[in-house]
Amino acid sequence: MGIDDKIGNASEEAAGKLKEVAGKATDNEQLEAEGRGDQASSKLKQAGEKIKDAFKS
Repeated sequence: MGIDDKIGNASEEAAGKLKEVAGKATDNEQLEAEGRGDQASSKLKQAGEKIKDAFKS
């Protein structure tokens, strides 16, 4: 996994967490759900990158 991918995925996950927290704080269920979705997407990307790295070795 390239460093750019790691940084991008980490920032996407952090942004998702911020959205989730903001949604909880403002009682905005849609924003909260969007934040959880962003985090899940980021984690899937990270898993895919790890699988690709495993096959490269």
